[in-house]
Amino acid sequence: MTMPALTRRSALFAAAALPFAPALMPRAAHAAAEMMGATVAPFNRFKLGGFEVTTLLAGTRALENPQETFGLNASPAEFAALSQAHFIPADKSQNFFTPTVVNTGAELVLFDTGLAPEAITGALAAAGYTPDQIDVVVLTHMHGDHIGGLSGDAGVTFANARYVTGSVEHNHWAQAGNEGFDTKVKPLVDKMTMLEDGGSVASGVTAMAAFGHSPGHMAYRLESDGQQLVLAADTANHYVWSLQKPDWEVRFDMDKAAAAATRKQLFGMLAADRVPFVGYHMPFPGVGYVEAMDDGFRYVPVSYQMLLNG
Repeated sequence: MTMPALTRRSALFAAAALPFAPALMPRAAHAAAEMMGATVAPFNRFKLGGFEVTTLLAGTRALENPQETFGLNASPAEFAALSQAHFIPADKSQNFFTPTVVNTGAELVLFDTGLAPEAITGALAAAGYTPDQIDVVVLTHMHGDHIGGLSGDAGVTFANARYVTGSVEHNHWAQAGNEGFDTKVKPLVDKMTMLEDGGSVASGVTAMAAFGHSPGHMAYRLESDGQQLVLAADTANHYVWSLQKPDWEVRFDMDKAAAAATRKQLFGMLAADRVPFVGYHMPFPGVGYVEAMDDGFRYVPVSYQMLLNG
């Protein structure tokens, strides 16, 4: 058998490859890197006009049998069909707890506090904040996953803050009482300002009545340099089941008819005006848009839109 002639070109190629020859040789297999586990980034930050908005992941957990929470008046077939259409299982879901920090340039405002002090302080630390930097704590409503981080064994979490909440919400729980309210909120009442619908937390931060999930549940509109964002809190608690089917009853909505009406009204406005929102229980980072679709809304998570604001 005659070997092919070594041309000048092939000789040059062979010479160039010599330094890399060890890397091209077969090597013994190494052990695989250890599994690190699924994770989600602990915070997300973007500009909104002259404001800086940071959503915080203060916890996430799986939920079994979600129809028992998000579709009480839906048939199992309807619930399964909608879930399948959106590539999510019907028998389990993932819940997220997303307080939001707004830096107005004058004050650092925290909306809701998560389930426990260690969760919110850990999320704040990941985002570069300390609890003593918080100037204002706004409570959208008094459910435990929103007031739990106010205090703990170490005392009050936000020692330098003033507190703001809706008067209807506060007055309901002051009369009805519950362990969380009595333990976490009542001791702070002397530092608390009560707002009505349209009340101002700070310049550019306005309360919006969104009753139903709780008696005085509030959303908040942010406006800065012509840009807007709504902190919708628990107006909708799932990006598919509660938005596409706003009439589906949610176990934690205290007035289910009022909550459904509020979903239609608030998200109808957001869809018409193309205003983004933060949902406390939306998939993290919790920021998205809605568009009207059939008898409800389609959730459109943000991609890079908010990065263009900087």
